[in-house]
Amino acid sequence: MRITNPLFINTIILGGSPEEKLRAAHQAGFDQVELWRQDVEAVGGDAAAIAAALEAEALTLTDYQVLLDFDGAPDGLRDAKRAEAQRMLDTAVRVGATTLLAPACTHPGCIAARVEEDLRWLAREAGRRGLRVAYEGMAWSTLINTTADAWNMVQQVNEPNLGLVIDAFHIFVRHRTLADLDGIPMDKIYLVQLSDLASDPTPDTLIDTARHHRLLPGQGNYPISALLQRLQAGGYRGPLGLEVFNDDLRAQDPARTAREAMQALRAVCLSTPDTLAH
Repeated sequence: MRITNPLFINTIILGGSPEEKLRAAHQAGFDQVELWRQDVEAVGGDAAAIAAALEAEALTLTDYQVLLDFDGAPDGLRDAKRAEAQRMLDTAVRVGATTLLAPACTHPGCIAARVEEDLRWLAREAGRRGLRVAYEGMAWSTLINTTADAWNMVQQVNEPNLGLVIDAFHIFVRHRTLADLDGIPMDKIYLVQLSDLASDPTPDTLIDTARHHRLLPGQGNYPISALLQRLQAGGYRGPLGLEVFNDDLRAQDPARTAREAMQALRAVCLSTPDTLAH
């Protein structure tokens, strides 16, 4: 597979200061990074400093993350979540992001009747700032925990700046298939996150595995090449990269981890048949 997509790395895989993470990403050859709010907090909330560091390393932002438990937030949390969303959207603008990532709510009290309304509110608030919202069904989300469900909700909300995150982990850990991508226009996929696992977690260890023990693509058993081939055949040209929560990788020198990550990403892409070349 010829790599023409912008390639990104999520800063969660890298140890060190935000500046060290960005330097490592640039030196490894990444075009973009997924930036966490914790990265901004690590420099005392100085979004301008992060924006300057990104410019110095010739990096752009895939997204700014992560707005948790927003859609369907129950009474007692909803107002606070909307205020949090406003702050994150404003920070996204200041750091130079174009997209805010908001996964489906995991709160046990998530109110189904509010999900659509909340997402529409968020998309419109983002739109007023020139931003997009990338929505993701996580494997442990309360109501919307598959890509297919997330796409159905995006269609219901029907806002031009609301799209999807395609995350290999959340598809394959639930033994879902690429049929979850059926009917999704490629321009409504805002980014594709790759990671791998060698064995299935138990229900009790799912979240811990997701947050601490994911593997680089090609190090496990997920059909990453099939996913990439499907996306390529559909004409996906958006950001493609790595969201790998792994404590061992984060404990390494960030430059080393970034190099290993790029090698793994390029290897899985090169092992994928280039369907568009035939």
